[in-house]
Order: sequence, then structure tokens, then C-alpha cells
Amino acid sequence: MEDWATRRRAIEDSRYLVSRAGPYGRWRKLAFRAVVTVLGGTLRRTPVFARGRRNALDLRKVELELALPDLPPAFDGYRILQLSDTHLDHFPELAQAARVLLDGVEVDMLAVTGDVHGHPRAPIEHSTGLLMEALSGVRVRGPRLAVLGNHDPAAMVGTLERAGFDVLVNRSILLQRGGDSLRVTGLDDVHSFYTEAALSALGDHDGEFRIALVHSAEVADDADDAGYALYLCGHTHGGQICLPGGRPLVTHLKRCRHAASGLWRQGRMIGYTSRGLGVSDLPLRFNTRGEVVVITLRRPAASSLSQRF
Repeated sequence: MEDWATRRRAIEDSRYLVSRAGPYGRWRKLAFRAVVTVLGGTLRRTPVFARGRRNALDLRKVELELALPDLPPAFDGYRILQLSDTHLDHFPELAQAARVLLDGVEVDMLAVTGDVHGHPRAPIEHSTGLLMEALSGVRVRGPRLAVLGNHDPAAMVGTLERAGFDVLVNRSILLQRGGDSLRVTGLDDVHSFYTEAALSALGDHDGEFRIALVHSAEVADDADDAGYALYLCGHTHGGQICLPGGRPLVTHLKRCRHAASGLWRQGRMIGYTSRGLGVSDLPLRFNTRGEVVVITLRRPAASSLSQRF
């Protein structure tokens, strides 16, 4: 872990970021943020801004049943709550809205797929505290897992661990239930902080049934090649500001762009890209809603791939 933190902080302090597709200049991110800041200043003077804030507060709970070949029998009915891109320091009012939506939810696993944090100058403890407020009414019978996103600094690992999370940074854990086992692998962010350790972690298994938790969909093809059955991610916010029909204007994906939002397939693997709970930079949403996702794993004989909204 110490070696990982050294490499992670070196990228954090450099002029370049690193994706699975290769290095890219940090100036691109700064230029995009500058454009968004100007846009936000313009919209604040119009009624559109208030409508976008109301849209951002209009969260939904997505419930999925996913039929997964070779799912171990003891994990049939296993429930996972996925939260992604909470960014609650950007829009603290979302914590209470999420708390109401999640109150009374019972699951076997909690999976936070990155970007708990938002603004780089905000205290990470504030972001984590708001996340715990949002989750206060949730009962989790098993592990509370998290991975880092591109907005989460290396220091977020310790903060999340103190909040009760097992943070998977290029490593996996083996879950056992009724004599069966299931491996969950979590990677460091592969959009801005990719290293070869991510691919090594995907290959570190003994053939068990596998689930990947990754902030971005950008290594979905690698996970499919490694034999993963399910890939849970976020990063895109579902576009956050979309054309009518939910078509994203911007996804910030450099690879696997077909996996920008919702359910998708990569080879034999099923994936889900959360549209995110929170917002980034602009506290607005248009033509897409923030969400929490409850996924029930099923053996193919018990169910078929479906989704209920």
C-alpha cells in the first residue's frame, strides 16, 4: 500500500494524468473546468439554473435483478447497494435527499465506486461525513467496500477506512457464504491514475466467480478478458447535462465509450455504469437523474436480465 501511495501522489503532483489509454496533460481538465465555470456564471442569472438544481435533487432508486451465469448458489439473491460520484461537498443538500431515499434499505454489500470527494480544496472529511449521513438509514449485513475515483486523493483511503469502509486499491477480497465463494476486486481510478498494478489486480484470482469495482468503465475489456462476470462503475454521471432522451453531451471516457450509462455488455460480462448520486462543478442536471442502485444477483434459472425503475 505504501508503494501504491507513493506512485499515486507522484501523479497527483505532476503536470500529467494517466489513463488506460495513456498520459494526458492536466491542462485539459483545467480548461474544461474554466469553461464550466463561465457557463455556470451565465446560467445563475437565468431561471434555468433553479430548474437544474431541482432536477439534481430529484434522485431515484434503481432496482436491478441480474442473472449471472455460474453465480454460486449461496449468492443467489445477494443484494448490493451501489453509490457512485456522491461529490456531496459540491451540493450538501443531496445528503438529506439521499438519506430519505435510502432509509430502511437492507443489503448484503455496500459498494461505493469512487468520487466521494468533489472540490480539490474542500476537506475530504466533510465529503465523507456527508456520505455517512446519507447512508445512516441503510442496514448492511456484509462488507462496506469502496474504491477511489479521479477526484479522490490518496489520503481518502484513510478517511474512508476510519468511516468503516474496506478500500480496495488494486486488490481483492474473497467473500464466503454457505460454502461458496465470490471474489470482489477493486481498482484505483483508471481514468487519471492508471498504473499496471490495476491489470495485475484483475488477474489475481484462483478462478472464483468475480465482480469488479472500478470508478470508470475504461478497463471493461480487460476485466472481460480476465473472466469477470459483473463490472460496477460510475464516473460519467450519465452525462449530467444531456440531450432529450438522455444522450450525454460529455462522458469523459477515453475507452469503452459504449459503457457510458446504465446497463451494458462487454463480451460475456455484464456491466452497470451508475449515473451517480451527486454532481460535479455545476450543481445541475438536465435529462438525466441522480441515482442509487440496488442490484440483486440471480442464477440464470431463477431470473433473467431485467431492470425495474
